[in-house]
Amino acid sequence: MPAVDNGRVSDETSTDTDPDTHAEQPGGADVGPPPTPPEPPLPPLPPRRGWLFAVVAPVVLVADIITKILAIAALAGEPPARVLGGLVYLQIVRNPGAAFGMATGMTWLLTCVALAVVVAIIWIMPKLRSVGWAIGLALVLAGALGNLIDRFFREPGPLRGHVVDFVSVFQPNGDFFPVFNIADSAIVCGGILIVLMALLGRDYDGRLTKDKAADKAAGKDLDKAPEK
Repeated sequence: MPAVDNGRVSDETSTDTDPDTHAEQPGGADVGPPPTPPEPPLPPLPPRRGWLFAVVAPVVLVADIITKILAIAALAGEPPARVLGGLVYLQIVRNPGAAFGMATGMTWLLTCVALAVVVAIIWIMPKLRSVGWAIGLALVLAGALGNLIDRFFREPGPLRGHVVDFVSVFQPNGDFFPVFNIADSAIVCGGILIVLMALLGRDYDGRLTKDKAADKAAGKDLDKAPEK
């Protein structure tokens, strides 16, 4: 109907509407907020590397045991044997301390620490998805078990047994560097590899630590990441 304004007739009609209250979708439904886009899925995890761990650790452990047996049989009571032109000397040294002769006199404590390390590594083994971490932890476990066997079964008694060392480099009697064995070398090499993985930002599950931190900050459940 025409509107009346101060006695004048206007042919204009009101077109004011509230877009928030009258906007409709086809069919009469109100327009709501746009749907929230779904979160991108987590990237798949790398394959498990427990098999690699299970191969490396026994091989290194057996090598440590066999070399100690052969060293005792060939070198016990003998003077240091010069090998490779004096680069290496082979001789038997009974070590009551840690790797490379450290912490002498704390045999029982070192045994307990080695047991704790072994348990921790076995617990984490099923979660391993990084090749570097798998090899590093396998070397540490093999070395810890190799020396732990000596502490349990060699003189002077359980938990106090002395570890058999037999490799001295450049000079005999550990004058240049402490006398060591295969287990000591495995522990050191495994530790270096683990530190390298950490410096590269690679976690034991194969993911980059920065990516894990970002996903965690975004509220994503990392345990639900798919597997390859």
